[in-house]
Amino acid sequence: MAPVEPTLAREAAAWAEGRLLIGVDEVGRGPLAGPVVAAAAVFPSGITPIPGVRDSKTLSAAQRRRLLAAILSSVRQLALGAASVAEIDRLNIRVATALAMHRAIRRLVAGLRGSAARSSGLPAIGGELRLLLDGLPVAELGYPHEALVDGDAHCYTIAAAGIVAKSVRDGLMLRLSGRHPGYGWETNAGYGTAHHCDALAALGPTRHHRRSFAPISQFFLPIG
Repeated sequence: MAPVEPTLAREAAAWAEGRLLIGVDEVGRGPLAGPVVAAAAVFPSGITPIPGVRDSKTLSAAQRRRLLAAILSSVRQLALGAASVAEIDRLNIRVATALAMHRAIRRLVAGLRGSAARSSGLPAIGGELRLLLDGLPVAELGYPHEALVDGDAHCYTIAAAGIVAKSVRDGLMLRLSGRHPGYGWETNAGYGTAHHCDALAALGPTRHHRRSFAPISQFFLPIG
């Protein structure tokens, strides 16, 4: 079965109302190591979609690299946000993911406001901007928003944001793999593959591992 291609239907509905759609996606909820990364994107009204943009998980690394370059050249505003391993362990992964998305959205809106200030008006979420997340509503986000289950399969802007987020996070884990060889982060991006779990048993955790996640948590059990 061919991968589902997202459409610009939701963007077009926002454009018809004189609004722009912010699409947000995150990568890195499930790995044993590394941060969670979110991206927020806005495309100008009336764009022609880039062929091949879809759920980042269905793309090869080479396809993501090609699409990333095209996305960066066509996006109106793009911003990233992340939550660190320390924040994930302190807050829990759900709240840390909301924090990463909040940071990305805040930076994107600040960028749009900088552009608008040079022309006319300041965009506001719920007013000139419609905010659409992949997945379920996030109570901790701090912005009015809508959520779309499997959004990266249905909404073009969400899919593009997901490609950016995954490209950035995978690149970070590749760089960290050079400092911490043996865990296979250059290929597993910190997810709990058999190779990664075997390396944990042999080498123990690094400071980039999530202490609140099993099986890493067993290395930090209290004594007595």
